[in-house]
Amino acid sequence: MCFFHQLFSMIEMKPPISRAKMMSVTKSAIKAIKLYKHVVQLVEKFVKKCKPELKVPGLYVVDSIVRQSRHQFGVDKDVFGPRFLKNFTETFHHLYCCPEEDKTKILRVLKLWQKNGVFEMDTIQPLMDMAHRPAGTAAAEGEYVYNSSLD
Repeated sequence: MCFFHQLFSMIEMKPPISRAKMMSVTKSAIKAIKLYKHVVQLVEKFVKKCKPELKVPGLYVVDSIVRQSRHQFGVDKDVFGPRFLKNFTETFHHLYCCPEEDKTKILRVLKLWQKNGVFEMDTIQPLMDMAHRPAGTAAAEGEYVYNSSLD
């Protein structure tokens, strides 16, 4: 099954998403490495459009793809991580539209990324800070502010 169908079949699921499903989505993403820009774009679209209770599973997809890519191809040849970074601020604004109790799960992933050196601290810290800001409030200078009223 193609990556698009694998990912968007999660829209109909209720959390938690099974480990088997997560591995299936990750595997199809890795197989589509030549289209990595499209894979990243589809994940970002999923996070933006999905129901609030599926925001965290969307983050788990990002995490799984990046970790698998780094493991399989090496840190230097990972194309997914750098590509996800391009829109991380906007993606995390959408992620934080999750239920309040899910924000700790997002922070846990960020702390694991920090601990394992997946992304630099100067990338992770602003994303952690977002968790403590009410949605749609002013951000640091130059930082993208998501305004849901524009959707």
